[in-house]
Amino acid sequence: MAGVLDSVNQRTQLVGQNRLELLLFRLDGTQLYGINVFKVKEVLQCPRLTLMPKSSPVVRGVANIRGGTIPILDLSMATGRRGLDDLKNSFVIITEYNTKVQGFLVRSVERIVNMNWEEIHPPPKGTGRDHYLTAVTRVDKQLVEIIDVEKILAEVAPTSEVVSEGVVDIETQCKAVSKRVLIVDDSSVARKQVMRCLETVGVEVVALNDGRQAYNYLRQMAEDGKAPEQELLMIVSDIEMPEMDGYTLTAEIRNDPRMQKVHILLHTSLSGVFNQAMVKKVGADDFLAKFKPDDLAARVVERIRATDGG
Repeated sequence: MAGVLDSVNQRTQLVGQNRLELLLFRLDGTQLYGINVFKVKEVLQCPRLTLMPKSSPVVRGVANIRGGTIPILDLSMATGRRGLDDLKNSFVIITEYNTKVQGFLVRSVERIVNMNWEEIHPPPKGTGRDHYLTAVTRVDKQLVEIIDVEKILAEVAPTSEVVSEGVVDIETQCKAVSKRVLIVDDSSVARKQVMRCLETVGVEVVALNDGRQAYNYLRQMAEDGKAPEQELLMIVSDIEMPEMDGYTLTAEIRNDPRMQKVHILLHTSLSGVFNQAMVKKVGADDFLAKFKPDDLAARVVERIRATDGG
């Protein structure tokens, strides 16, 4: 238990400092890729895979790991290249996204690097594969591409984006028309999912790509003499984002008297024991794991009711 607590403490030290750790790996060539260490449960030599009939070609099979059956996705194939062929000498990165565990098949795993989110940038316009990237950075002068895993998972195993009947009532929808919600997420797929959900509730949506854009948007609002907590019903922000992450965005908002009262919901595919401590430390109002449309819609409905329809 002490070891777990030490690990929590070490990672919460990074909160509000705009830092992350990336696990670097390669697929079918020399290009380096990165994934946030927070998403990684373990890395192992590719185990024996059992083929699953009628599954997506990207799913190379399932593996029995620690008593659980885990789907193994070929990241090379998922991003439009040929699949990895030498499975025996390949590796699997076991990850947890959106409360689900899956393995990503990669050719090799390099090392872990500690970075600042300010060094992580949106993909350049017009690059051939930016459709599957959320960000890029450089490590030792080498380009590192960060894959939009949420897009891959949405393509391989689509989740329902429909809000169930009864979650939003007509009265709330009528009140929602006058409300505006700011959503912040670097994944185009995640932004669209959240937008569709909130549009079902009836609120107006402003969508931005990263924490830096969101902070500048709020700062401009404050400089124009407007109070963000009156202009916005709430902010729904991802945590992992280039330029400025969601934790740092929250901390910056709470440190600015002009905007510190705005309601912040951190909405993320990160899951695990660290989140509640981090959310509390930076001062967010709420935390929700992606992507459950009923839960997200219910949080927005709660906020509408809490503001007395005003």
